[in-house]
Amino acid sequence: MEFPVLVELICGLIGGLGIFLLGMKNMSEGMQAVAGSSLRRMIAAVTKNRILATLVGVVVTCLVQSSSITTVMVVGFVNSGVMELSQAIGVIMGANIGTTITGWILALKIGKYGLPLLGGSAFVYLFSRGDRWRYWAMSIMGIGMVFFGLELMKDACSIIKQLPDFEAWFHAFNADSYVGVLKCAMVGCIMTTLVQSSSATLGITISLASQGVITYETAAALVLGENIGTTITAFLASLGATTNARRAAYFHVIFNMMGVLWITSIFWWYIDFIQRVVPMVTGGSVTETVTVDGVVTYPNITAGIAATHSVFNIANTVLFLAFVPLFVRFLNWLVPSKGYKEKPRLTDLDIRMLDTPMLAIEQSGREVERMADGCSKMLAWLAELIQQDSPDRVMGDRLKKREQVLDSIQDEIAVYVTNLLSGNLPHSAADEARRQLRMADEYESISDYLTNLDKFDRKLRRDGLRFTESQRLDLVELNHHVSEYMQAVNEALHKGDANVVTKTDPASKRVKTQIKLLRRKHLDELSGGEIAPLVSVAYLASLNAFARVRDHLQNIAESISGEK
Repeated sequence: MEFPVLVELICGLIGGLGIFLLGMKNMSEGMQAVAGSSLRRMIAAVTKNRILATLVGVVVTCLVQSSSITTVMVVGFVNSGVMELSQAIGVIMGANIGTTITGWILALKIGKYGLPLLGGSAFVYLFSRGDRWRYWAMSIMGIGMVFFGLELMKDACSIIKQLPDFEAWFHAFNADSYVGVLKCAMVGCIMTTLVQSSSATLGITISLASQGVITYETAAALVLGENIGTTITAFLASLGATTNARRAAYFHVIFNMMGVLWITSIFWWYIDFIQRVVPMVTGGSVTETVTVDGVVTYPNITAGIAATHSVFNIANTVLFLAFVPLFVRFLNWLVPSKGYKEKPRLTDLDIRMLDTPMLAIEQSGREVERMADGCSKMLAWLAELIQQDSPDRVMGDRLKKREQVLDSIQDEIAVYVTNLLSGNLPHSAADEARRQLRMADEYESISDYLTNLDKFDRKLRRDGLRFTESQRLDLVELNHHVSEYMQAVNEALHKGDANVVTKTDPASKRVKTQIKLLRRKHLDELSGGEIAPLVSVAYLASLNAFARVRDHLQNIAESISGEK
């Protein structure tokens, strides 16, 4: 008799947990898509003001519905140098508060409406044409799945009452003493580490407590342990990262462990405090019991667990907020800096950011801007090299090295953006990703032509020849006009100016016209028979290379403006 019941229990728990986790994922992705631009603005607003950074952490985590995503994202920002350690600490503390919103969502007494919410929003998601409507529906569908999964887990947990041996095993973990509290916290930590989601273990805890399998005190101790278990995600994300990124991840672990230690030391006072607070919110007692189908349940247990989670993280943050500078100094001592500049990759692209697509797009966009800046520098070096009687070898090698770097950056952007496009992206973000791929390819092609221009000059010098003085002056002037055109396009890229094609059209035409005039002038000079054939070939090839650079810049301008 017990074996079929046990199979039913396992299937119910696994099925409910799977639907719950998928619901959390859909809710997170839907909210990120809807609030993508807001996420960008909020992350950009993070300053050294620890209170502001904490508030940003709270809001961002409420939007992405996962403290793990937020802390991993922060580790990625610190790893790429976008965020300082003191800023990251504030955001991580805020993320701990923001993640408690999940408990309050579950405290809403709409569990029985989970399936209708899921079904109704699924129709909107499938048949809506507008991106915004689809992603709102995706978020609501996620909420429906969360409640439906929770109901399945609750139903499965009620079966435990029919398995005395199994129920007795649960009672072995009981927060009836200080050692018992620590044991329960350890179990909560291990569960969260295995499932890699504090929201999932919170759902399991609520399911067990609401069916009377575990007491409220035991559930509260489990929740405290879950706060330590959730730090493992950021810790794993920091492996192989820069020193500062590891410091940020270690802070998350230390902060939560210290919080659990001081709360468990006053656990019974803390539990009593929560039991006094919850009735003010719910209008009932956490420990009030009712009997449903012969099973003792606690009608306000979910609110009690949510309050335990929230008050713990808020109190912990308030307590340690004043000590952020001290934490920074301690982490600098704990993880000492290396004696060299850490740069494991050519780009600041971080795979950790792929969980937040709208911010990942922002990061890859910055790398495209970096390619643009690299091409501008190459043009400036080229103008100097052409005019020098004895070319600067260091500058020439720097030019070649920069071209190789841009090749590698383009490869990294291609891999990163391709992985990004394989996820669930809004149309606008997918279009932006494709534009970035195109622009990265265009800038890489420009760097190839600029390197070729230097090669033409070098080859002539090796053969004992040079461009004539008139040709050198003309090439430098042409370089200047191309540089002005590139600067205007790069500025439009930085500002996201959709009118770039119209604004830069005069500069584009100026370059095109000058190339035509120089070709005509060169053909006229050829009739004099004073120009060596190799010089003539190199000069025409140089004009052709500048023409190709101009074409690629025009393609970039069209990409910025959104033209296909």
